[in-house]
Amino acid sequence: MGKSREEKQALVADLKETLSNSQLAVVIDYKGLSVAEITDLRDRLRPTGAICQVTKNTFMRKACEEDENWQPMTQFLAGSSAFLLVKDDIGGAVRAYQAFQKDTKKTEFRGGVMQGQALNEEQVKAIADLPSKEELIAQIAGALNSIGTKLARGINEVPASLGRVVGAIATTDEE
Repeated sequence: MGKSREEKQALVADLKETLSNSQLAVVIDYKGLSVAEITDLRDRLRPTGAICQVTKNTFMRKACEEDENWQPMTQFLAGSSAFLLVKDDIGGAVRAYQAFQKDTKKTEFRGGVMQGQALNEEQVKAIADLPSKEELIAQIAGALNSIGTKLARGINEVPASLGRVVGAIATTDEE
C-alpha cells in the first residue's frame, strides 16, 4: 500500500527543511549498495554534520522546484539517487564520501549543487580541498600572534640598541 497524499506532502516538506539547512547537496547513484553499505556511508558522514537521504527523485524534484538555490539539482535526478546533504563541514563530508567510494567502488557521482550552481566532481573535490573553518581560524590566530610578537621584539630592541650605542660611545671616550 502506497503513501497517502498527506504523507507525501510531509515528506516533501521535510526535504525542503533539510535543504534549507544545507550548504551543499551531492547526488550519487547508489545502485548496487546493500543496506549495510548505505548504513556505513551514513555512519561516515554523521561526524561531519552531513546526512545521506535516499528518496524518490519526484519528491526531491518537488522540494527543489520552488527554491532557486536547489533547482540545478533537477538535472541530476535520474535512476536510483541518494542525496548527501551537507550542513557544516563540507570538506570533511566530501572526503568521507570519497573514502567510502574508494572502499566500495559501487557509487557513481552525478553532480552537486551549492549556492544555486551545479557542480561537477572536480569542482566538489576542489571545495573539499579548501581548509576547514577551524584551520582558517588557527591560521589567522597564528598570523595575529606573530605580528604582536614581532612588534614586542621591535619595541624591546629600541632601548637595547640605544644602550649599545651609549656603551660604545663610552668605550671610545675612555680610550
